[in-house]
Amino acid sequence: MTSSLIRGRPRHATGHIAVRVGHAVLGGVAGVVWLVLPVMTSVTQDPVPVAGGGTVAAAQAADGASPTDYVLPLVAVAAAGALGGYGYVRRIRRARSRTTPGVLSPAPPAPTPADVERQARTSLVLADDCVRTSREALGYVHGATSAERALRAAETELTAAFAIWRRYEEGVPGDDAGRRQALVGVVGRCAEAGRQLDAEAAGFDAAWDAGDALAEAEGRFRQLAGRTGGVAAALAGAGERYGAAAVGPVVGHVEQAKDRLVFATSRLNQARQDADSGDGDGFRRGVRAAEGAVAQAGVLLGGVERLAEELRTAAALVPAALTGAEAELAGLRGTALPPRLAHADAVLAGVRGQVTGGPYDPLDALRRVVRAVEGTGGGRAGVIAAGAGLVARSALGVADDFVGTHRAAVGAEARALLAAAGRAAPADADRLARRAWELAERDVRAHGNPFTGEGGHGSGVAGAVLGGVLLGEEGDGGPVVAFGGPESRGRLG
Repeated sequence: MTSSLIRGRPRHATGHIAVRVGHAVLGGVAGVVWLVLPVMTSVTQDPVPVAGGGTVAAAQAADGASPTDYVLPLVAVAAAGALGGYGYVRRIRRARSRTTPGVLSPAPPAPTPADVERQARTSLVLADDCVRTSREALGYVHGATSAERALRAAETELTAAFAIWRRYEEGVPGDDAGRRQALVGVVGRCAEAGRQLDAEAAGFDAAWDAGDALAEAEGRFRQLAGRTGGVAAALAGAGERYGAAAVGPVVGHVEQAKDRLVFATSRLNQARQDADSGDGDGFRRGVRAAEGAVAQAGVLLGGVERLAEELRTAAALVPAALTGAEAELAGLRGTALPPRLAHADAVLAGVRGQVTGGPYDPLDALRRVVRAVEGTGGGRAGVIAAGAGLVARSALGVADDFVGTHRAAVGAEARALLAAAGRAAPADADRLARRAWELAERDVRAHGNPFTGEGGHGSGVAGAVLGGVLLGEEGDGGPVVAFGGPESRGRLG
């Protein structure tokens, strides 16, 4: 059965037409009554004599009615018919020229594949930000067991979402319907991660209120402020010993850490004032903003210290790696791999020249040795495996630190590669992490810094916004980002 809505005419249209026809019939009946009315009156009553009768008066007397008696009824009939016909024609035209607006609203257009892909990217970034912020916040709270479980559940969902996205980028699945469903899965996983964190936001707040948050934040602040000078000296020493390229991934970290600590100082001072004045909301905002800034300062300073230690470890490992690599290549002589062996020999010779020639980047040298041996199908020696693991851990640490402290500008691609690196074997992990770091740096350069004006200059607000400590929705940096998912992370506004 075909619906009247589909045919383009509402069901009550027939009723309107009947009303119009009824009006016309009623008008006709009225006209007939008017026509016979003079006859009815001529039977019951003598005509009124008219002065100056003549022939006209005689005709009127003979017929019982005058010509004017017929004019008004005819006009009434014509008017009624015209009105009924006009209404009928107008209704038909309207029904044919429209598709019943007001009865059915047009359905919104279905999202395009590009729309769904953009939504998936946005969901990944938001979920990753929520997980990172919640992890930092939990570092200041003791006994928040439910919040810790929620964070682990959210991390599991986020890992699955990144895995689906990674396969999607690699072209799996290949059909359009399957790819759309994969994107829907990414969005759903991210939404579930956020829901887990949102559900425990109130519990986290209760655990946070139960502790001495101000004392905890101030203690960590003082400890980091005391480390800053030593970390700067360690960075300078590593640069002199191993060259500028070796410390390139952490150049600027000390200055950024100081910037975060400047911001933390101002927020801790404001929190003390708010506590004295009884402003509980202001106190919470100040302390939690300081916590986020101090946590990121710790990441930045820790990254410098970790890289300096990794460079020392790699420098000690390079000679043994060279010896182990040469032994493995010797066992492959005579096989059908002469081009690969020749390339590996050239790489090892180049590394030996760097080691004996002066300052060099031991992590990069170790990476080259590992890749040269792996290119021949080797790499089973223990020292080569140890070198591969060290190189991968270093690349992962550098990339993760950068993404975490610049999260407001880093997009989904870099984060997805970083997540994939965390699940990969050492050789692939190193490659993926280094690519993630490159993409993250590109994103930050493209993003720029909108908080370099009067509102952010010299106060640390710019760095706090770039690092995701503040949401950046207002000139002063906006709400503080707290433990939670998309619905609760900005509650400290």
